[in-house]
Amino acid sequence: MDARFNMLENAWAVRFGKRFAGLNQLLEQSPLPKTTMELVMLRASQINGCAFCVDMHTKDAEAGGESSVRLNLVAVWREAIVFTEAERAALALAEEGTRLADAHEGVSDETWAQVRKHYTDDEIAALVSVVALINAANRMNVIVRNPAGSYQPGMFADFVAN
Repeated sequence: MDARFNMLENAWAVRFGKRFAGLNQLLEQSPLPKTTMELVMLRASQINGCAFCVDMHTKDAEAGGESSVRLNLVAVWREAIVFTEAERAALALAEEGTRLADAHEGVSDETWAQVRKHYTDDEIAALVSVVALINAANRMNVIVRNPAGSYQPGMFADFVAN
């Protein structure tokens, strides 16, 4: 399977992509735990059907030490006992923030209260930003049908610098 359009072979798209990747670098400097970021990005990517991002965030999480049990249970996190209450709040926010078209109210007050209970203001700012950024990335990859399977952890490490 080939992508409809290779964003890495278009000069304008590469310029955009470097700035986009720079936002991800900024998020990695936030106080939000890296594990939480990866779980949130994986869940949003699953919902959006973004195969490339599911592949990327599963492999990045594994490379960061995340267990296969937890990664395999992200899609059914409500029924799984392997996530902390803070992670559950983040996953609920990721789902509700991703499914905006499915719920007229967006993120529920209950979910927001759980997020406020478990995260600092800086962590919340990062969490909201992660949800927004991964949804944008999912949309770009789904639109061009970027295929999954070839991602290797760290393969875009030099992308922003170049």
